[in-house]
Amino acid sequence: MKQFPDLLRGKKLMYVHGFGSSGQSGTVRRLRTVFPNATVVAPDLPLHPEEAMALLLHLCQEEQPDIIIGTSMGGMYTEQLRGFDRICTNPALCIADTMHDHGMTGTQQYQNPRQDGVQTFYVDKALVKEYRTVSERRFEGLDAADAERVYGLFGDRDDVVDTFDLFHQHYAQAIHFHGEHRMDDHSFMHSVLPVIRWIDDRQEGRDRPIVYIGMETAGSKEPAPSFQKTVRSLIERYQVFFVAPALTTDVKAYEATTAWLEQYVNVPAWGHTVFTNQRRLLYGDYLIEGTATRDAMATSIVLGGDTFKTWDDILEYFERLGGQ
Repeated sequence: MKQFPDLLRGKKLMYVHGFGSSGQSGTVRRLRTVFPNATVVAPDLPLHPEEAMALLLHLCQEEQPDIIIGTSMGGMYTEQLRGFDRICTNPALCIADTMHDHGMTGTQQYQNPRQDGVQTFYVDKALVKEYRTVSERRFEGLDAADAERVYGLFGDRDDVVDTFDLFHQHYAQAIHFHGEHRMDDHSFMHSVLPVIRWIDDRQEGRDRPIVYIGMETAGSKEPAPSFQKTVRSLIERYQVFFVAPALTTDVKAYEATTAWLEQYVNVPAWGHTVFTNQRRLLYGDYLIEGTATRDAMATSIVLGGDTFKTWDDILEYFERLGGQ
């Protein structure tokens, strides 16, 4: 796993685990590996939801986390922790229904070791009712300012929870990512990490140099590995935006562009796509394109020209710049 020692440096990240898990899950180990200079707070949640919420509210007051990440059941809890920057990953906002539909009743085994040593637990109708009561408090006390501090990430291959539409009714920042219900290394690095970077940049008032990428340089089919490698490298140090023509009368072309970006770039392209026929008005630092824009307000980098014949040449150029 690649480490990002400067991201979340000196900050606290609280992780809220899913149903039947613990604060010793693989996701917690992943967070501590990727962010070595952050403090990761990851409690074992009590089985009863009222007790779990009480513990989380207490920890929020005591620890004052800079960011909260919750997955599945933890995403349901995280949504209700008002006043903090937070990411809800595949949140089980209707967890009682999820428990019923997926056989999460009767004797259950904890998926990860817990500090109290307990290995099994029992879910009966009364406990399911408790979860329903707590989950139905979702969106209570939500205001516009708090809504702007919350992201929802939803796996496009999640066969356990599907609450995208419900979440999106209250939060604009609802994003699909390539992944299943459980977070793995790939979905974390390519989907969750960019959102953490957006939040950290906003908290720090950090303005990264802007790189625009013209869609004509990406091709209409599956992009070359060198394109994807360059994009992944650029988003670590720059604000990256994708630029396409403003095809106001061609809905299919617009849909094709957005579908391509969702397929091959995914989360980093969310909210970072510009449709315009006036590239010369784009104010930024660099513009990667197929043909140089006249009077551009950003340094034009022409792919396929004498200086930058391939994406590998562009990647080498930006690596030498080191984020400038």
